[in-house]
Amino acid sequence: MRPDPEAKLAALGLTLPTPPKPVAAYIPCRRSGSLLFVSGQIPMKDGTLMAQGAVPGKVSPEVAKQCARQCVLNALAVAKAELGSLATIKQVVRLGVFVCSEPGFHGQPQVANGASELLVEVFGDAGRHARAAVGSIDLPLGAPVEVEFLFEVE
Repeated sequence: MRPDPEAKLAALGLTLPTPPKPVAAYIPCRRSGSLLFVSGQIPMKDGTLMAQGAVPGKVSPEVAKQCARQCVLNALAVAKAELGSLATIKQVVRLGVFVCSEPGFHGQPQVANGASELLVEVFGDAGRHARAAVGSIDLPLGAPVEVEFLFEVE
């Protein structure tokens, strides 16, 4: 029996935000068969970016890691709005994590761990996933992190 991800979020003291609205001409997610693709999420919290700028000069790696966690909460809010319940997520398949990075910064995997570790906390073994952690010179609205998601759903 799979753990209830919504109960796990509550046990962690986390609540899902209102699903964020797209900032351009795309939709928050698209379901294709048993796959749910969630568009890239930036670390919006209460309608505001948690941080802005490149890692590590403007945003510390630790703050960027917390931003990656917020991206997960935003994505789960989008998924719940689409699916009705997070319990219908069978597994996390893949993440694409983009980190706005200054030249010479090579800590993208550690920043991306903020997202990866939270998904394992919430979904257990079903939260383990394939992943890319990529440095970028800039991200939407000046975000330090953007994360895209692929879930297998019932």
